[in-house]
Amino acid sequence: MACPDVKERPLKIYFIPFLAAGHIIPLSDIARLFASHGHNVTIITTPSNAKILHRSISTNFHVHTIQFPFQEVGLPHGIENLSDATDLANLGKVFEATKLLQGHMEHFVEQHPPDCVVADFLYPWVHDLANQLGIPRLAFNGFPLFAVCAMEALKQHPISAAASSHSYIIPGFPHHITMNAAPPKQIMEALQPLLDLELKSFGLIVNNFEELDGQEYIKHYEKTSGHKAWHLGPASFVRETTLDKAERGINSVVSVHECLSWLDSKRDNSVLYICFGSLCQFPDNQLHEIACGIEASGHGFIWVVPEKKGKEDESDEAKEKWLPKGFEERNKMKGMIIRGWAPQVLILDHPAVGAFLTHCGWNSTVEAVSAGVPMITWPVHGEQFFNEKLITEVRRIGVELGAGEWSPMGFGERKKLICREQIEKAVRRLMDGGDEAQEIKQRAQEFGKKAREAVQQGGSSHNNLTALIDELKRLRDSN
Repeated sequence: MACPDVKERPLKIYFIPFLAAGHIIPLSDIARLFASHGHNVTIITTPSNAKILHRSISTNFHVHTIQFPFQEVGLPHGIENLSDATDLANLGKVFEATKLLQGHMEHFVEQHPPDCVVADFLYPWVHDLANQLGIPRLAFNGFPLFAVCAMEALKQHPISAAASSHSYIIPGFPHHITMNAAPPKQIMEALQPLLDLELKSFGLIVNNFEELDGQEYIKHYEKTSGHKAWHLGPASFVRETTLDKAERGINSVVSVHECLSWLDSKRDNSVLYICFGSLCQFPDNQLHEIACGIEASGHGFIWVVPEKKGKEDESDEAKEKWLPKGFEERNKMKGMIIRGWAPQVLILDHPAVGAFLTHCGWNSTVEAVSAGVPMITWPVHGEQFFNEKLITEVRRIGVELGAGEWSPMGFGERKKLICREQIEKAVRRLMDGGDEAQEIKQRAQEFGKKAREAVQQGGSSHNNLTALIDELKRLRDSN
């Protein structure tokens, strides 16, 4: 990925990610892309979140930290990230803390003005700050452009309350997309002002590649919004070595050696990887159904269960609320349970992994696509139900589990239980090796190849990055 040194004066760019692993990790990878082209980048964050990034620090990659207001919001020391919050109350306190950080972040940017600021769309105040300083602001939201277009379509053509409880077709869309769930009203009401303000930025940075979102959606976005989107991903490819990939994000609770050695002992395409991200936590009765479903499928598995982090020694009675009696003993040879953070990019890259049961969070989705791994989709919240349709209906590199409950948050009880039979059926559909599964796997591998080509010299994302850098230098020099 590294490019020749820039002969002209390098750009000075600040990156301000939201305090959640799913925002910090991709935006720091994008920052590294700019740094690899010789430009000076600085991530502005808090001390605990800086630890996620310390291995990225280099001569032109810097991290500026601002103290987190623990006492003011009533959080224990060390919880500075949505991924560390274990319940809705702490989740709300982290959100509150981000508002208190605004003044300190603004002061730093004003005192040391950059040539450009790249900020998470969850920080709307950066819009006025950039205008005040006369510098371009690039927005980042962590969604694929497909999902942004879907949200805009629902804003332009709202569905009725009656229609929202049934399946409906996304209006005015390039593809005939049938949704089986509607976003909660409070989510769209919260997101829409932020998405509207995003359209006033210099451009939108997308952690995806043009071939996956598709030219039809790039043109649709530009036509309907009059805004420019820059596809620069998959950003995770900036990490080239095994060590670099292993150290991406929060420290894993299982050693990379242990994980890869276990996978090395398995046949190609024989292991199902199961992970629902850091912000989705299921109640015990749903975890129990997942366990029963994957055991009944008969396939090997790696199952990441963040809600059970630090509970390796829980009592048998507590364990049986979410694991069938004797589950771990029966599956000790063909299954691995990881309670906490896992080295996901390395797992997905391993040839033993044949499918990924995922919540369709965009980072997980684009990492699976990059590895050529087909998906079993189980969206939960956020924009995940839109991401599912891009994967299953448009690109046809995954199968739907049948989730229909769009939750406001990833935490808490659910009204509907996804039963073990649904889970077993979806796993078998993709892992048992029929004609449909082979076709999906082949398409997934083709998109994996396109993803790798996109970030290489002459690829679509590489060209977009070069063009964006040239544009930012032109703007700077004209001022």
